Amino acid sequence: MNKYRVIIYIDGFNLYYGLKENHWEKYFWLNYINFFEKFLGDNQTLVKVKYFTAKPDNPSKAKRQDKLFQVNSENEKFELIYGSYLNKRIYCPKCHETFEVPEEKKTDVNIATHLIGDVINNDCDISILVSGDSDLTPPIEFIKRVSPKHNINVFFPPKRQSLHLKNLANNIVYLSNYKQYFKESQFPDEVKLRDGYVIKKPESWV
Repeated sequence: MNKYRVIIYIDGFNLYYGLKENHWEKYFWLNYINFFEKFLGDNQTLVKVKYFTAKPDNPSKAKRQDKLFQVNSENEKFELIYGSYLNKRIYCPKCHETFEVPEEKKTDVNIATHLIGDVINNDCDISILVSGDSDLTPPIEFIKRVSPKHNINVFFPPKRQSLHLKNLANNIVYLSNYKQYFKESQFPDEVKLRDGYVIKKPESWV
């Protein structure tokens, strides 16, 4: 019997800040393949975990992020899709000053493109969106129209949820209820890559 093919779509910023606001920084060092396979049934198989993010401008944050992606990329089922940052001008009415702040771009569009593309290309039977961003409602609505039998689940990161996504999903999961899965899916403090290079867990994530 053929198993149902599952693709995971992670809104990296949504998950990161959800964990951070929940004071779960110690679970940043996450083996994403191991973690999400814990949610699958015996009749399901994980095809791919697609992680959508952008490189931080802060060198320290970028270095920690690169370590996480290096160890996860050792598994061929992990795919990293980058967006980018653009400076956005914001006016402060209290101080009458205008500031430029970096704003992450392309992630929502990238997620939407992959969600729709994978369904149209028949690359999966079940799509799991890991986000609480209601801006991702339109691609799910589109999929429901063109492929009404396609199964779309939404996994809400801690401190993140959306009523619009909840109403559209075939099933929802609140990741804050699965602390044990996060705990069980941490990489070792030191990970040896295939080329022999050793990656150490960032000290601030201990």
